[in-house]
Amino acid sequence: MKRVVLALCSAAVLALTACSGAGGSASADGRLAVTASFYPLQWAAEQVGGDHVTVTSLTRPGAEPHDLELTPKDVGALGSSQVVVYLSGFQPAVDDAVRSQAQDAAFDVAPAADLSITAAADGGAGTARDPHFWLDPVRFEKVVTAIGERFATVDPAHAAEYRAHAAALVERLAALDQKFRTGLASCRSNELVTGHVAFAYLAQRYGLSQEGIAGLSPEAEPDAATLRDLAAYVQQHGVTTVYTETLASPALVETLARETGAKVAVLDPVEGITSASQGGDYLEVMRSNLETLRAGQECR
Repeated sequence: MKRVVLALCSAAVLALTACSGAGGSASADGRLAVTASFYPLQWAAEQVGGDHVTVTSLTRPGAEPHDLELTPKDVGALGSSQVVVYLSGFQPAVDDAVRSQAQDAAFDVAPAADLSITAAADGGAGTARDPHFWLDPVRFEKVVTAIGERFATVDPAHAAEYRAHAAALVERLAALDQKFRTGLASCRSNELVTGHVAFAYLAQRYGLSQEGIAGLSPEAEPDAATLRDLAAYVQQHGVTTVYTETLASPALVETLARETGAKVAVLDPVEGITSASQGGDYLEVMRSNLETLRAGQECR
């Protein structure tokens, strides 16, 4: 991942947006000014904040969040945010920008997300924390509650509404969790073969076993031996469907499918919403993912 070189309120940044004091300032319409680092956090912040927040995402629609780069304007704008909702360790450019411009406004959701799963790091250099907590609705519930509490602290005049919105969203996520529990309770295959290992938290929650072509980043290129081993795994376990995703090239998954006779289906890691997404928001895409999994894993 590339990092943007940061300067502390440099002349170039000041020309675009002024540095502000602790916590930034409210947006022009008086609403809480919130910056989210990528789509699931943007969506959660919008749902919790309702009409009392203005949410800006650092990751634009259709962009791969793993490889986010920030412009000087992006970095400088953080100084005007009252809350910056981000996941430490996921997007290095965001971590750098937060340290430079938004330490007081920063709200790291990693503690609430409980990132307890590790996977192969990019380039095979050891392991790293798996950041994809939002694919487990139960973990996402805890992050939603934490966002509600942070908004309530920063904007106490609307604290009751933030907490009520967060509680309502937790109920919707709990209903989603129940749909997954019921829908994946009895499947012919529990082996989940994906383009990159984004689905470990989902797999752990619902009794699946994930194997991925790439590691935590979908852009990581596996070697020939990894592909051979995975092809053998697919054939040995009778896997009939392998999964590609919306924001990454399907080439390696399609190669694996040709070599093994498996079908290809799209399983969305919900890292962003585009015209290719099977739904207009997180909940709709996750419900679509469930139907894709039920077909691919041959669930009753």
